[in-house]
Amino acid sequence: MHLRQFILLPVLATLALAQDPSPLGSKAVSATNQAVEPAVTRLDATRYQIGEVIFDQKTREIRFPAQVNMTEGLLEYLVVHQNGKVHESLLSTDVSPARLNLAFNLLRYSPSKELYPLPNETGGTSNKFPEVPANVKAAARVNIEVEWSHEGKIRRVPVNEWIQHAVKTTAMPAGPWVYGGSDFHEGIFVAETTGDIISIFLSMAALVNYPGEDYEDDTVWMPFPKRVPPEGTKVTVIIAPYQNTKPLPKP
Repeated sequence: MHLRQFILLPVLATLALAQDPSPLGSKAVSATNQAVEPAVTRLDATRYQIGEVIFDQKTREIRFPAQVNMTEGLLEYLVVHQNGKVHESLLSTDVSPARLNLAFNLLRYSPSKELYPLPNETGGTSNKFPEVPANVKAAARVNIEVEWSHEGKIRRVPVNEWIQHAVKTTAMPAGPWVYGGSDFHEGIFVAETTGDIISIFLSMAALVNYPGEDYEDDTVWMPFPKRVPPEGTKVTVIIAPYQNTKPLPKP
């Protein structure tokens, strides 16, 4: 299906931009509210652009700019908006979470809520999780890589190689991340309010979450020493479909 044939389908993501689009209340409300429906620019036969987000209809790859935000300290996030929780995120970006989510929708990624505990009778969270079909789980799984320039050469690695387990002192295991798509609360796209984009420690507000061991522990992940470039280094975050024939892990 050509992009023009399904561009109107991701209604939720587009509606998010009709609300306050600037995370944490809005340094850019007046500027962004002028474009409720963001322009999608065609770059070539398969690639399109929304703001600074570039996505490929054929490969379903999404690329957006960010920068190294931390080189030491505990991490809860991989990427947050620059107005978000930058004190605990490896990378930061000025890309709108809603525009990024629109790219996910246009490329037909299916959000999976498998990691989000169901509410209990008192309004808190239970130890039960939604039943998500295997095909939805598979469609929600993505690879995340990071690309940057080092000594005149372009380098690209899986982002888990930049994250270390503080106790085991090993890199975060390779494997998929899960696109959950954030949510709406009282008509507001939650990721735009919080600035959460890609989370290591479970965040129901984030677009993408880490599903591996210790994803509910906020005391074990840190930047990998000597692997993470200096703070302020410009990088490109690259998200693509996860390819694997092994059984999907249980939440």
